[in-house]
Formats: sequence, structure tokens, C-alpha cells
Amino acid sequence: MRTHTLLPSLLLLGTLSITTACSPGSSEPASAGPPRAAAASPSPSPVHSVDPSKIKGLRIVSNSSEERSCPFATSYPDVPGAEAMTAVMKKEVDQRLATFREVACDSGSGAEFNVSHRFLVASGDVLGVRLTTQDGSGAGSGLATKTYWYDGDAGDYAPALELIADDSRDAFIAALKDELKGREGFDTTAFDGALSDPASRVTALENMAFTADGGLQVSFDSGEVGPPPAGTFQVTLSEETVTPWLSAFGKRAQRQTMTPSRSLDLGARNTPSPVVPTHTASGDDDTDCKQVTCVALTFDDGPAAPETATLLNYLAQYKARATFFTVGQNVAAHPDLVRAEARAGHEVGNHSWNHPDLTKLTPGQIASQLNRTSAAIKAATGKEPTLFRPPYGAINSTVRSATSLSPVLWDVDTEDWKYPDAAKVAQTVIDKAQRNSVVLMHDIHPTSVAAVPQILRTLTARGYHFVTVSHLRASL
Repeated sequence: MRTHTLLPSLLLLGTLSITTACSPGSSEPASAGPPRAAAASPSPSPVHSVDPSKIKGLRIVSNSSEERSCPFATSYPDVPGAEAMTAVMKKEVDQRLATFREVACDSGSGAEFNVSHRFLVASGDVLGVRLTTQDGSGAGSGLATKTYWYDGDAGDYAPALELIADDSRDAFIAALKDELKGREGFDTTAFDGALSDPASRVTALENMAFTADGGLQVSFDSGEVGPPPAGTFQVTLSEETVTPWLSAFGKRAQRQTMTPSRSLDLGARNTPSPVVPTHTASGDDDTDCKQVTCVALTFDDGPAAPETATLLNYLAQYKARATFFTVGQNVAAHPDLVRAEARAGHEVGNHSWNHPDLTKLTPGQIASQLNRTSAAIKAATGKEPTLFRPPYGAINSTVRSATSLSPVLWDVDTEDWKYPDAAKVAQTVIDKAQRNSVVLMHDIHPTSVAAVPQILRTLTARGYHFVTVSHLRASL
């Protein structure tokens, strides 16, 4: 793995201008340039935004590397009561990641793998999630989307096609075909082949979601119902058209999307609220790094429950301050933990919305990734971040010109994502940390968090002081 050498001059990288903004409630950002989408139905109603912080007991299961030769980042939600759906997502994400690592990482191609999530509905006894996968290891766009559904009444995972009643599926498919006929690039033969039998239909119709006005949005990935250059295809059937074809579960999902209830109840036996630390900084940090030895611990990819809370307690015991480079979709899920970070005197930085390689995006996509995350951080803490860490340390002139945030890399890499061993992680920091070092760790890994007490104890005994990146910069 390449180590990023961070000289003091690099810490002082200047700021540049923001080019565009994207609100926290907007549609999910692309992790890479998507293929051209075929024309959809005129002005379909958008899919509702869901506030994931209202989902009691929610965990975001995250995994990532920081290796430029093998860049990957995955995330999916784990919701109490919906364990059957979580198991399906875990199995599919793990299988695809394993294949990617075998194909792409061993070859050193630098291809990227990214899985991000978005809640479609979380209300009553219905849960809907969309996973968007960008896999650069194969041919074509590599972009794929799938929706996962949980029926709390049945207590089981439901593929998207189960939104449609069994005896209505032929009529539903015929309506989709009629909507697609005449669109540029649509291939009737490919469509018929993709939906030729019940098993194929489940696979082809795996991306369906209700719109805010009760319509049903059906999407096909590139290459499914037309040649790959034709891009993706999307059909939105109106509430009036689709409702007669819905199953009982489909009708509940439609109703809960249109008029969400105040809570989600999937029958979980116990969903205790996570304990959020209440440590409060006594004031500004007055550590003089010109007089004492300072080091900046940085933690990427969070916040994570319960790992971040545990980490905050460890830092408080040693009055240590740190910098957290947070991922926007996790900030949206756990704003209380981000508030706790800021309240305890730590610095909250931006690590993009869903951890793509920013150098592979357009300027608009880069700005969306960073601006959307900054908005989520400000909503949680009342303060916009000033720093960002580019995922994988990947940065170029396009990235710099797309934001006014100041980039931060590192000079001590624990490789904690690769080695889930608390003792090894701790010893790496203890052996490599020097005056003014910036240390890279991840608070999504329990073993990394478990390494922190030994790091703090040992380096404190050696006279080290733990400060934020901005405090360290100001001292240089």
C-alpha cells in the first residue's frame, strides 16, 4: 500500500472556490459518471426522502479500503426487526466485493467498487432500501441498482416483484413494455428475454420504488432491455394505473410511502437507543505545539454506532482532541454522534457523501458529494466544516477547483482496514508517530477503536499531546 507522506507544507494547502451546491434532501449522488438515461415518463413525482436518524436502533454496516490500487467502499443499513433483509444485502454485497477484490485488486488495475444506500420508505411495517453499486472491474458502465423490501406483517424479506400481485404480473409487464416501445435504444427482444420466466422476472424487476404521489417507478440497468450504449431505462406508472395490480404488501408499501406514519415497527423485540456521550469541551484548546510534541489523530468513514460513542469516551479520558472525517450518508443516520464529536471539542471534517474516488467524477459530481456532506454536518453541529479528506487520498486539480474545503492527507497509515488487530494498529501508531504527525484510522472498525486506549496511554507517557488538524496547522 502506498503511504501518503504529509510534509508540513502540505498541511497548509490553500482554499479554492465552490462551484455548485446540493441539498441534503436531494436524490442520491452518483459515485461515478452514470450512463445516459433513456427518456422517462413526463415529470414523475420524486421518491420521498426518509430521515434515517428517526429509525430507532439503526446501524450502518460500512467497509472500505484506503489503497489506491484496490479502492472500495460499501455500506448498507441494518435495521432492528429486518434481519432477513439485512442478511440478503450482506450476502450480495460481500459476494460482489469478494469477486471485485479477486478480479481487480490482484491485477492492480485501480478499478473502483462502491456500494451506497438510500432509504425509500421506513414507516409502519414497511421498509424499503435502494443499493447503488458502481463496479469498475468489468465492461460497460458498471452501474447497477437494486431495491430491497421488508414486509413486517409477514416478517420476511420481499423482492421488489412481490409489490405486484401474482395474477397481475402479466398485465403489469405488458404495461411496462407499452411504455418503453418507441424509446430510442429499447429492444423488444431483449425485454422479452429478460422477463421470459418467473426467475428472470425477479432479477429484471429488482429496482422498483413508489413515488410521493403513489406511482411506481421501475428502472432497468444499462444493457438489460437495450444495448449498453442506450443507457438506463425508467418507467413511472401512475397511482391510478398501478394500484389495481399491487399485492397486499404493495398496497401497504404504497400507502406508507405516500403518507408515512410517525414510526417504524418491524416487530423487533428490543431496540434500545444508543448511548451518546455528553462530554463537553471546557474551552478552546490552548496547547502550544511549538513548545510541546503534538500529533493529530484522524478517524475516517464514521460516525458508526456504537463504535464512535466508545471512541469519544476513550478520548475524553485523556482530554485528547481528534479530527473526524465523516461520510455524509452516515452523518444523516447518526447526527447525534456528530454533535457529540463537536461538543467534546473535536473537529468534524468532510469525507464525501458515499466515499467515491473524487478524481473519477465530474466537477458537478464532486461538488455534490462534498456540498451535500457539508450541509449534513452543518445541520448536525451548526457549523460548516473547513477541511475534507479525499477518499483514498485521491486528489487532482479538478477536485481542488470544485471546493473551497482544504484537503488533508496523512503521514502515518495504520492500514487498520486491512489488519483488524487492535494490538497491531496500536503498535503501528506508537512506532511511527512523530512530532506533527497526522495519523489515519477508521472509527467504523471495532478493532481500531479498541486500539485507541493503548495509543493514548503510551504516547501520553512519552509527552505527546493530541490536537485537531486545524490546531496543528495553526501551530506550524
